Amino acid sequence: MKKYKFKINGQVYEVEVGEFDGNNATVSVNGTSYQVEVQGEEKKAKTPVLARKPVVNKPGEGQIKKADNAGGAFKINSPLPGTIKKVNISVGDTVKEGDCLMVMEAMKMDNNVMAEKGGTVKAVKVKEGDAVLQGDTLVEIA
Repeated sequence: MKKYKFKINGQVYEVEVGEFDGNNATVSVNGTSYQVEVQGEEKKAKTPVLARKPVVNKPGEGQIKKADNAGGAFKINSPLPGTIKKVNISVGDTVKEGDCLMVMEAMKMDNNVMAEKGGTVKAVKVKEGDAVLQGDTLVEIA
């Protein structure tokens, strides 16, 4: 129940608005109860309408393309962003799968970067102290 004070022609009225039942309400003016009918437009909730256009993909967009390593080198990428602490290999070295190529610090921990494939080291793309991001190429093995 809400209380209001109205001043009409210099006269003050204390009004209590009670419960609403549809368009009907119970109103008490200076202690006398009245049943009143409220007239006016009911506000209707608006449902939002999606205003953007549908997405149309261009030919070939959204498809994953695999890197073509045919005749090229196998790339060892950084698993995490971090800093290279130690490089255990150099160009021309022969490595086998599982060898520790380098040690990198990531999230205050030392992580070994292992060879995923055996072969000859074709290129070492980083040196000690380099900062790398996740996915950066560290080593190429032929």
